Amino acid sequence: MPRRTVIEMKISEVYPLLVRKAERKGRTKAEVDQVTAWLTGYDMASTDLDVTYAEFFDRAPAMNPRANLIKGSVCGVKVEEIEDPLMQKIRWLDKLVDELAKGKPMEKILR
Repeated sequence: MPRRTVIEMKISEVYPLLVRKAERKGRTKAEVDQVTAWLTGYDMASTDLDVTYAEFFDRAPAMNPRANLIKGSVCGVKVEEIEDPLMQKIRWLDKLVDELAKGKPMEKILR
């Protein structure tokens, strides 16, 4: 079976992992939903999760124009230096959830 990239994975597979990561550190699903809504414009309670990560970001209702203020590393890669726009959006969400899990206050996460 060929290995899939994160872009090909369904949101229904990835999103629970992001929530679990935050919950392990004492944060909530509601907070993950809040940072996701800030970045993408989605209301996660009514979002179709049976789409790929690529489709999720391609169809985002309103990517936040301040997303370019997200700085720092995810898996050793600086998010501001990622050239592929789709991969950068994916890593932005990863970074926001990382900040949430590390206990950063919501008002600082939501720049």
